[in-house]
Amino acid sequence: MASPSSSSGVRSKRGLGWIEWIKAWFYLFYEFLFQRIIASNVPNPSPLPPINDLTFIVTGSTSGIGKEIVRQLKEAGGHVVMEVRNPRAANDLVNQLVMEVDLLSLESVARFAESWNARSGPLHCLINNAGIFSIGGPQKFSKDGYEEHLQVNHLAPALLSILLLPSLIRSSPSTIVNVNSIMHHFGFVDSEDMNITSGERKFSSMGAYSSSKLAEDMFSSVLNKKLLSESGINVICVSPGIGQTNVARDFSRIVLAGYHLIPYFLFGPVEGSRSALFAATDPQMVDYCESLKAEDWPGAYDMETCNNAWEKTLELIDLPPDAVEKACRRRRCSMQVWDLTLPIVAASLGGSAVTGHTFWTVVAALQVNAGCSNH
Repeated sequence: MASPSSSSGVRSKRGLGWIEWIKAWFYLFYEFLFQRIIASNVPNPSPLPPINDLTFIVTGSTSGIGKEIVRQLKEAGGHVVMEVRNPRAANDLVNQLVMEVDLLSLESVARFAESWNARSGPLHCLINNAGIFSIGGPQKFSKDGYEEHLQVNHLAPALLSILLLPSLIRSSPSTIVNVNSIMHHFGFVDSEDMNITSGERKFSSMGAYSSSKLAEDMFSSVLNKKLLSESGINVICVSPGIGQTNVARDFSRIVLAGYHLIPYFLFGPVEGSRSALFAATDPQMVDYCESLKAEDWPGAYDMETCNNAWEKTLELIDLPPDAVEKACRRRRCSMQVWDLTLPIVAASLGGSAVTGHTFWTVVAALQVNAGCSNH
């Protein structure tokens, strides 16, 4: 079990304490009120460094922030692969390689990774942008048996990131960018009840979304630590800020009306894409993440909680505990992806859910939380 400020000694906790709730609301309102002011000197869009001949995979790329990320990467000279659930939605985006994958199916994710690795082509950056937030909706489960927020926002990106390690290693230095959320401060990760089905906690869509983002945050931190410097891969979590994106499509009509009455405070897709683009393309992020790999774990998330979350994640996505070590054992390990993908493609998956963590830092120039592991 975990919360952003819990200690490893607290084992019976089933949710955030009132102090943690106050802190979470403070972070949310502070970002809402001041994000535009603090970022007022940042170019919009921000110029990108030369990225000619670099290859990017972007999930959730047919609308909102993801679509803007694809557009800017393409204009800067990058080769962009759109990973989408509905290829027809990408028809208006010409000159893009579109590959179909359904994040609500771990088998579909594994097939995509297998197909990409089989190409033996380069992959310099994976941007896990896709996400869902079904505000006010009932608890729903994927065909794999996982709560939908957890699977789309955390489990599927975690599986995709690990299965694509052979291609990322082959193209190193490379980066995994996870688009997170300020809402992770409201999250609570219980590795024994990730699907919130035990009855000890009441399900809410806000809680499920926030917890899935916290799980992604924690998982990213452990992954970044396990990817030794020799692998040439860094893992970064970023917050796009609070913006007008398709995450709001599930708001009630009343909430949605109010949401659109406050456009001054909200970021649009161009502004919201700046953090992910910065993390994916700026050379200084590599040195920053490498320095964090050598640092001791800070106290915001305790090491035991993060490792428990990591182990539960691998269990739920049916990967062995040494999956990362296998992928990193040799820099040229393209054939080893079969050891990771075939068991998932062949097996029917079911179960509960996961856990995770990441380092958050304010990139002052962009007013964005950019985390490469740890907090």
